[in-house]
Amino acid sequence: MISRVLSAAFLAATLLSPAAASAQGAARSVVTTERVRAELIAHAPDGVVPGKQVWVGLQLTHQPEWHTYWKNSGDSGLPTQLQWTLPPGVQAGDIAWPLPRKIFIGTLANYGYEGTVLLPVPLTITPDFKPSLLAGDLDVKLKAQWLVCRTECIPEDGDFTLKIPVRSTTAANGAAFDAAFAAQPKPLPGPGKVQVEGNAINVSLSGLPASVRGKNLDFFPETSEVIETAAKWTQAWDGDTWTAHVPLSPQRANSPALMPLVVALGNNGWRAEAKVSGEWPAVAAAPEAISPALQAALRGGAGPGALAAPATPSLTLVAALLGALLGGLILNLMPCVFPILAIKVVGFTRHANDRRGHRIAGMAYSAGVIASFAALGALMLALRAAGEQLGWGFQLQSPVVVAALAGLFTLIGLNLAGLFEFGTFLPSSVTSLEARHPAVNSFLSGVLAVAVASPCTAPFMGASLGFAIGLPAIDAMMVFVAIGIGMAVPYLAASWVPAVAALLPRPGAWMGTFRRFMAFPMFATAAWLVWVLGQQSGIDGAGALLALLIAMSMVVWSLTLHGRARAVIATIAVACLVLVAWATGPNITRLPVQQAAAGEGPWQRWEPGRVDQLLASGQPVFVDFTAAWCVTCQYNKKTTLEQPDVLADFAAKKIALLRADWTRRDPAITAALAQLGRNGVPVYVVYAKNRPPVVLSEVLSPDEVRSAIARL
Repeated sequence: MISRVLSAAFLAATLLSPAAASAQGAARSVVTTERVRAELIAHAPDGVVPGKQVWVGLQLTHQPEWHTYWKNSGDSGLPTQLQWTLPPGVQAGDIAWPLPRKIFIGTLANYGYEGTVLLPVPLTITPDFKPSLLAGDLDVKLKAQWLVCRTECIPEDGDFTLKIPVRSTTAANGAAFDAAFAAQPKPLPGPGKVQVEGNAINVSLSGLPASVRGKNLDFFPETSEVIETAAKWTQAWDGDTWTAHVPLSPQRANSPALMPLVVALGNNGWRAEAKVSGEWPAVAAAPEAISPALQAALRGGAGPGALAAPATPSLTLVAALLGALLGGLILNLMPCVFPILAIKVVGFTRHANDRRGHRIAGMAYSAGVIASFAALGALMLALRAAGEQLGWGFQLQSPVVVAALAGLFTLIGLNLAGLFEFGTFLPSSVTSLEARHPAVNSFLSGVLAVAVASPCTAPFMGASLGFAIGLPAIDAMMVFVAIGIGMAVPYLAASWVPAVAALLPRPGAWMGTFRRFMAFPMFATAAWLVWVLGQQSGIDGAGALLALLIAMSMVVWSLTLHGRARAVIATIAVACLVLVAWATGPNITRLPVQQAAAGEGPWQRWEPGRVDQLLASGQPVFVDFTAAWCVTCQYNKKTTLEQPDVLADFAAKKIALLRADWTRRDPAITAALAQLGRNGVPVYVVYAKNRPPVVLSEVLSPDEVRSAIARL
């Protein structure tokens, strides 16, 4: 049966392919990642003519717990950057930043956005603008870069294109822009005042609405690196004047003469530009000098020398194979595998008295599972050699594959529900081929089981897979084959051991009911795949896939009819399917985006090969993979890495401290992170000669670091 299902699935794949091809060259206004959906939208209610207001904006929809940043990001982070490419006669203004909110993590605080936020930008249309003669559109291109953080921070970017009709109005996004305009701070009628007083500033603002007097306001300075963002501060009212006493940051880097300030109450905000009076205190002194003993150790390891061999991996090949085997066994318990196993149970019951058929089916199914894992492993290794950075389950990162699998499982569900039998659609030669070679069905069901099971990374598999990616090709393939063996063992045992097979129920009338019941897990799997595609291509992609599945189901139903009506209805159904595929294909096939400086104090700059040089001299190394925009990095730095007792332990053990700053993208640091099985910061690693590297937790504690040091 599975071979027939796969043959029918080619119909959906064929219909999807033209849409996929057209989507490759289509203009793209939406970019979707695992963390953010970014869309370029426009608002031109009066059309595109000189003297009229035209707005464009990047709308960011964050996944729960993720956030991006305001123009002043606070203690860490980076604001979203927009680079426009516009035709002559069109000029882009600055972002009209909506009110942010204060986001706390430990002792740090940042200013940013969660949920959905629109960053509007005004376009000035001058008389020099000349629309294209053919299309009559205003072509807008945007290169956007944003930093999205939770406990870890990931830099992302996207290229967007948008065509705004010149001769008609564009007002479909009016509600979103109106909400963004309402969220912007309103200008105060008079300037504010800032008085520098020791290590703090005194702020006073007048002209605030009477409705907010006597209430506590939120305070957001637009100038970064001035105040202690997370520190306690005080505020009060003196009649209609709001005052605040705000501590300065010990790491203050700016001493402005004019400070733009924003205060807010709920969703309402007000902005003033305050003149600064008084003398700014001197910036913070440099960190305490490194101890002479550590200086000598660092100088001793600085000279050239033979590079040490790479550190021993933290997982041996034998342990990786055992973990892979056990992980493959556990995969059989994962919900995404259940529908395939249900099909095999039905097949077993049909051959209850055929021991030879059991064994052939078991061997063929096992061969399909193992061959599929080997093929996936080979594909991952080939892409790795080509420079791709992939994670396990990478095949479901393709919307086309997800859509094809959803169609396949919908067909299987309709078949199990009794809507149709594949034998009525396929040529007799194909039907007889299945009868002569039932092992082909078992083999293909093993292939299908792996296709659906691979995203379910079972316990014990994560470390093995991460380890396999960095192994030589032969060793890596052994890990992938071990996963396949582990997944195939239960079914193989049931097919060869009578005692196991005896536990299965006997054939009977219940099988028809059970078969129809098993249609629902198939439909549930298709629903899950629609959700997966929605995460990749947004709600439009999920809706498009649902429309395709409905149209495909109508085609299948039409082919079950009889008489003259069959040809007419089937023709209409196929035409609807083709039309839906053509109209919605670009939404389904929209692909997601795939996705710094000197040392300070005792810390040295990380450089490629530096760890090997220090290890070759016999000196242990601690590497801090960090970034200025990484909230957790800054929190760990303050609460752990700058603690005197931790620094004293580093010095006592003569540990070289290296800081790999990933604030700006650095291919060398990216490669080093990949070698550790990571793709973001923070990452903390302890290296020692002839020992495996120790990767510490993302959120550090002094006790964890001191314990790792003590073991050296």
